[in-house]
Amino acid sequence: MAGAAPRMTVRAAVLGSPVAHSLSPVLHRAAYAALGLDDWTYTAVECAEDGLAPFLAGLDASWAGLSLTMPLKRVALDLAAEVSELAVAVGGANTLVRRDGRWHADNTDVHGIVAALTEAGLGAPASALVLGGGATAASAFAALARLGLAKARLAVRSPERAAASLAAAERVGLAVDVATLDRVPELLDVDLVVSTLPGRAADAFAAPVAASRAALFDVVYAPWPTALAAAVAGAGRTVVGGFPMLLHQAVRQVTLMTGRTDVPVAAMRAAGETELARRA
Repeated sequence: MAGAAPRMTVRAAVLGSPVAHSLSPVLHRAAYAALGLDDWTYTAVECAEDGLAPFLAGLDASWAGLSLTMPLKRVALDLAAEVSELAVAVGGANTLVRRDGRWHADNTDVHGIVAALTEAGLGAPASALVLGGGATAASAFAALARLGLAKARLAVRSPERAAASLAAAERVGLAVDVATLDRVPELLDVDLVVSTLPGRAADAFAAPVAASRAALFDVVYAPWPTALAAAVAGAGRTVVGGFPMLLHQAVRQVTLMTGRTDVPVAAMRAAGETELARRA
């Protein structure tokens, strides 16, 4: 009796520059293992903005999906055959999924933020202040709108450079009051502070945020905790780090790429936490 034909390897990857630090391979591979998807692979590929188009052109039918990090989230909108309404609204796509031979662009960062805040008991803030006006701020605005806010505050170094995120806020129906970062201490009468600032850029705001009543969502996940997160936690208030957002956006990506809805969140969380502990 002839043996069964070998199954074709199904490929997925995370693309960006730099990308070597990405936790996505650990999360996606943990999901594949728990789901028994032994024929699925997930790798990390260094790819600059001008390299995405030729990379996509060179992929064969074995490729099911791609996770995108900076600087690829905006250019992906121009390269996809179809773009979700959410990705259009946010102004960036972190996910490309092949459907009927065509690339479909979507955004799972918003889902990641909503899920991370909700599981921490912060799913219904009455007011919020966002620090930093880059691409992650645009996703944060969309998430806050989904959580019911009609208005938020934004503090940035240069209001002129926040035009893209402010346009995204307008598209999702969120009114935003803009101020410069030096005014943060005056803006902290809010339920939630969302820091989208990279690395140690938010360290200077640790004391005033800790002295306020606000809970904190800090998108940084390594090194953790940040000075800001440690100060707010030390003041006894709820702190959500970047890892839960990363986890939940990856969970949504696994569903989009594989079609599976029984995604093993616990297994992915454990794998990610183990890897972060190893890197610390």
